[in-house]
Amino acid sequence: MKIKYTRMDRMILGFNSILLCLAVLVVIVPLVYIVLASFIDPTILLNKGISFNFSDWSLEGYKLILGNEAMIRGFLNSILYSVGFSVVTVVVSLFAAFPLSINGFVGKNFFMTLFIITMFFSGGLIPTYLVVKDLGMLNTIWAIILPGALNVWNIILAKTYFKGIPYELHEAAKVDGASDLLIFFKIVLPLSKPIIFVLAMYAFVGQWNSYFDAMIYLDDPNLHPLQLILRSILIQNSTDPGMISDQLAMAELKKLSEMIKYSSIVISSLPLILMYPFFQKYFEKGIMVGSLK
Repeated sequence: MKIKYTRMDRMILGFNSILLCLAVLVVIVPLVYIVLASFIDPTILLNKGISFNFSDWSLEGYKLILGNEAMIRGFLNSILYSVGFSVVTVVVSLFAAFPLSINGFVGKNFFMTLFIITMFFSGGLIPTYLVVKDLGMLNTIWAIILPGALNVWNIILAKTYFKGIPYELHEAAKVDGASDLLIFFKIVLPLSKPIIFVLAMYAFVGQWNSYFDAMIYLDDPNLHPLQLILRSILIQNSTDPGMISDQLAMAELKKLSEMIKYSSIVISSLPLILMYPFFQKYFEKGIMVGSLK
């Protein structure tokens, strides 16, 4: 059946299409610029801008990054931190959300209130640092993974999703003698792939882009994630000219920093770009959690 649109409907649809195209351009143009700039010689890029003459292109930036032990080590550290943080966050969130979604669970409103309070009030940086220090987690992977593993928003999302699973399945399993733990592993988890992948992706992206915790808790350069190394590159690129007497050395430093900056941004974005197509099917389902009851 062909849908007939009024003139006003066509005007609104056309206006929305234009807005969507502009939004896509706002997202795509910077990405394309960064990718192209990573292959162009910095001198050409600064003087002429983006060039499609392949003689002006260079792979020197990627060679410097792939040949730098600190960058490779930081990349591997970031993967380790992000994967570990995602696993711990998903496990903690699911185990906390399941009891809160069960009808008749004694004290669930009390515990939910305690969780929500932490969304508005926190101990702050200094008390958190002292706790991490007293637990002996400074300069360890656990200083990055454990402090932020419990995310109340993730618990709310998982709880909302669990509430959407028909409770008749719980009752039927209990009639057959299944415990709550068996119901969780055999019934709830197999039906919860969308929310599991959404929580994992949120946690992975958040940790992958994070550098502040590593800057506070990690003094050993061998433990620094890629984001902390990229931050140091950007700071070096904005060095005060008055601090460098040799103008030639300053120019070479700026050229080197520009060359590394764009290439490192592309490399640091690859895991997220490659991961999303595999998560897309579940992400589209899980992102609508709580929108419909």
